[in-house]
Amino acid sequence: MAIHLRQICLVAGELAPAVGALAEVLSIRPCHVDPEVGKFGLENTLLAVGTQFLEVVAPIRPGTAAQRFLDRRGGDGGYMVICQSTSLEEQARVKERAARQGVRVAFESDRGSWNIMQLHPADMGASFFELDWDQEADPTGNWHPAGGKDWRETVCADVVSAIVAVELQAADPVALANRWAAVAGLPVEQRNGVPTIALANAELRFVEARDGRGDGLGALDLRVVDRARLSAQAEARGLRLADDQVVICGTRFNFVN
Repeated sequence: MAIHLRQICLVAGELAPAVGALAEVLSIRPCHVDPEVGKFGLENTLLAVGTQFLEVVAPIRPGTAAQRFLDRRGGDGGYMVICQSTSLEEQARVKERAARQGVRVAFESDRGSWNIMQLHPADMGASFFELDWDQEADPTGNWHPAGGKDWRETVCADVVSAIVAVELQAADPVALANRWAAVAGLPVEQRNGVPTIALANAELRFVEARDGRGDGLGALDLRVVDRARLSAQAEARGLRLADDQVVICGTRFNFVN
C-alpha cells in the first residue's frame, strides 16, 4: 500500500493562456477535458507529464471556490495535490486520520470502480489534499480523472518527464508538515533542513512563504530531460529561465535532473 502523486491542479483566471504556456514551454500535450467540473462552475484541461498530470481549472461563473482562491491569493496558482491510493483500506485510513485531526472532507464520490476523496484546504493548510482510488491500482496506468488510459497516446517526455516534488508554503512550515504527515500517515524527514514527506514517487516539501502570497502550493519540481530546449521554449514565450526556474500560471517550476 502506498500513496502516489498522480496530479497537480492549478487554477487560472483564464484557461487557454495557462494551458498554452504549459504546453509550449514544457512540450507537454493536452490529454483530457472533463465536462463534470462544470457542476463546480469550472472548465479544465489536463496535460500529461510522464505518468502524472498537470491540470488547469478556471472559473466560468462568479462565486466559485476557485474564484475565491484567485481573489485570496492575488491571481493564478497551485490549487490541489491529487494522489492515488493503491487500496481502499489506505484511503479509508487517511479519511479516519483526517477526522481525528479535525480535517473536513470537502467532497467525496463513490463511482464503483473508483472513488474520490478531497480534504478541505482550510483544514489541511496550503492546498486541497485529494486521495483517489481505482480498482486497477496501477499508479502508472488507468486514471479516471484523465479519462482512463487514452492519455498515454499524448505523452511527450522530450523536455520534462515527471513531477518529482511539490512545495507547500506557510508561515509555519513545520506545523504544516506535521499536519499533512498526521493525515497521510507518513513521517516528516529533514532534507537539507527542510521538512519533507516522501510519497511513493515524489516528495512534499514545506517551506516558509516568502513571495507575499501567503500559505499555498507555491512550486513544483519537474525532472528535466532537455534543458537547452526548455530554455529556448521559455524564452520564445517571453519567460526567463533563471536559476533553473520559471513561473507559469502563478506557480514556480523548478527543473531538476
